[in-house]
Amino acid sequence: MERKKRVSAAKNGSRNVIDVRMDAAFFFDRAVESLGRFRYDRAVKYFRRAVEYEPGNPVNHCNLAGVLSEMGDYEESNRLLRHVLDNIDPAMTECHFYMANNFANMENYEQAEEALVRYLENDEGGQYLSESEEMMEFLSLELGRPLKLTSIKAREGLYEHDKARSLLEEGKFAEAVRLLEKLLKQHPDFTAARNNLALAYYYMGQFDKSTATIREVLERDPGNLHALCNLAIFHQHFGNKQQLQELLDTLRKTYPYHADHVFKLATTMGILGEHAKAYRLFKRLLKTGEAGGEPSLYHYAAVAAANIGRYAEAERLWRQAEKLDPGSDIPQFYVGQLELLRSGQSAQPLSYHYHLPFEEQFRVLEKTNQGIPDHLKKDPLVRSSFFWALRHGDTDTKLQVIQAFGLIGDGEVKDALREFILDPAEDDYLKKVAVFVLRYIGTREPLPAVLEGQRLTLEASPYSPKLPRWEAKWQSVMDTALHTMNKRYDMVQQHDLETLWVEYLTRVYPNVPKITKIEGWAAALEYLIAKMHRRAISYHEVAARYNVGVTTVSKNAKWIDEACGLKEKMDAIFPKLP
Repeated sequence: MERKKRVSAAKNGSRNVIDVRMDAAFFFDRAVESLGRFRYDRAVKYFRRAVEYEPGNPVNHCNLAGVLSEMGDYEESNRLLRHVLDNIDPAMTECHFYMANNFANMENYEQAEEALVRYLENDEGGQYLSESEEMMEFLSLELGRPLKLTSIKAREGLYEHDKARSLLEEGKFAEAVRLLEKLLKQHPDFTAARNNLALAYYYMGQFDKSTATIREVLERDPGNLHALCNLAIFHQHFGNKQQLQELLDTLRKTYPYHADHVFKLATTMGILGEHAKAYRLFKRLLKTGEAGGEPSLYHYAAVAAANIGRYAEAERLWRQAEKLDPGSDIPQFYVGQLELLRSGQSAQPLSYHYHLPFEEQFRVLEKTNQGIPDHLKKDPLVRSSFFWALRHGDTDTKLQVIQAFGLIGDGEVKDALREFILDPAEDDYLKKVAVFVLRYIGTREPLPAVLEGQRLTLEASPYSPKLPRWEAKWQSVMDTALHTMNKRYDMVQQHDLETLWVEYLTRVYPNVPKITKIEGWAAALEYLIAKMHRRAISYHEVAARYNVGVTTVSKNAKWIDEACGLKEKMDAIFPKLP
């Protein structure tokens, strides 16, 4: 229905009559104008009129719902959105996303999760995909568990593939296998997923399956370069010299076109010791600029050059990497390693990974939970990288070095850590982790240290100047938690558990609750540490691991949380959505 309003105006002494069309578009324009002036009350009035003129237009309802949400009337906003879905246009899946935002602002996280999952599993366009991923992270923290999401419609298998890749990076190979196998049943021609399934089998030690899966890729796509490169690396690992040689003959003659294929072949040839071929490919990427001006690419080319004896060229490339990445110590470190190669002190090829050599070894060791092999402990390049990085690396690098020292544990390492905790210029948190590692590798004598600007001597018990005594039951709680968490949490996380326990006892002392069930307190500590480090965990999971009741874990975790203000600290790091 359309109405007209007659308006008089005087112009040059004459009277004109103007017809104003009073329709939905008219009120929409007035509403937008009011929003521009932050007059939300008027915008609501005009959007309501637009709805009256076109009640079957879902956009009008959504506009009104949006303004109501801005004004904090989340319930009315959701009522309108639900009306759109139930009575006007069920295909407007974005309404589920708007409702999820409203529920989140109302702190109704369960319903926010339900609405967000419905949006992601039904929306094909993916208009709010990035915003949804941020909300997923937020809701997961609030709910204390991952969201109940099985798929993302807009990504059609890419979500599951990305999740599987993340699981591989986290060392959760069995979970990755299950997800990839399910994905390939639905999308059998998804070759990237099949390649990653082969890697997952390989990491799990299921070598026959890994090779068979790669061959499945090659049956579907005989020229799949990623599969050929992976198969070559498998042959090297298994010692299949004849098959490796045949495949190498093919790869040596391969000249890929796309930049990502050039990069894959270059890194593979480097791993296989074909440094001359790797050098030519990396130089091609640098010359064409296809891979961008990344300092890591200059590093890869420099390593290949150094490994074929082109030391001057290698140094030039590392100097260029240094210019592109001025805050990094990595190029300068490798320039230093050239002297060892030039003088013949080391014949070991340099690592292609763009970080200090120990880091990749450390990641592998974390996944396998084994000590560092003797040949690596004695290798001059590896050992020098550790000690050099402890002195000159950034905070994250030093933290990784300290953890790696816990896997070596010899006299030289202990001396380096003792010296480190006495350096006033070093970070206090790093020094406390170093103390934890020294205790972990068997140091029992008092340790001189400089903490918070003061020189003091640390005894065997956890450090706390405000805690006058240390009881056996307190130690038992910590020992139980650390023993149960061992090999599932790294040393930094274990150190943080010790710190949290000492902080709690210090804050509540002398009114420490009576500890009757050691396992219940240990379980609560693990739960809180997992949450602090954003690891997926639930009360049921941790209660089962320690053989205690869920209520006990929840109660103890709440006491620790309240005393130490963990929720406030977490909220400061991960603020709520507006």
